[in-house]
Amino acid sequence: MEEMWFFGYGSLMWRPGFEYVEAKRAHLHGLHRRLCIYSHIHRGTPERPGLVLGLDRGGSCRGMVFRVDAEVQAQVLAYLREREMANGVYYEAMRRVRCDDGTSVQALCYCAVRGHEQYAPVMGTEATLKLVNGAVGQSGRNEDYVISTVDKIRAMGARDLPLERVANALRQSALAS
Repeated sequence: MEEMWFFGYGSLMWRPGFEYVEAKRAHLHGLHRRLCIYSHIHRGTPERPGLVLGLDRGGSCRGMVFRVDAEVQAQVLAYLREREMANGVYYEAMRRVRCDDGTSVQALCYCAVRGHEQYAPVMGTEATLKLVNGAVGQSGRNEDYVISTVDKIRAMGARDLPLERVANALRQSALAS
């Protein structure tokens, strides 16, 4: 087995949870990051779902790629499949990703399954906030997930304006409380 690359666009960027030998900022074309998955486990419950990110069709996405040595590849794949694919709302796809250093790599991406019952339609900021604000799952508060992701994107020197609008509204809501 050879080394393998994984593309992170949400919590994998700031909490990968696996051993890697190299991380690079990268840009994926053809898919974009969107709060499009109703979370029933990590950031919500079936009774009070939250919203988490998925890669959805169109556009592009700034994120991180992580290189994993062959010796731990099977372990990392098992970990990510348990973390990302517990309910079948994502599918795996190998995609060409352009790194900020000018190189390109084939990276495993976790993409949203549009026909899945947990796939969320496009919604405005207010509707998104109603789902995110107050939702809590096994991995913590939904608000923290959104804000931490935006903070990491900004630290990388990138922007995600739709996600920033949600994070800014969440921060304002926390200040008003």
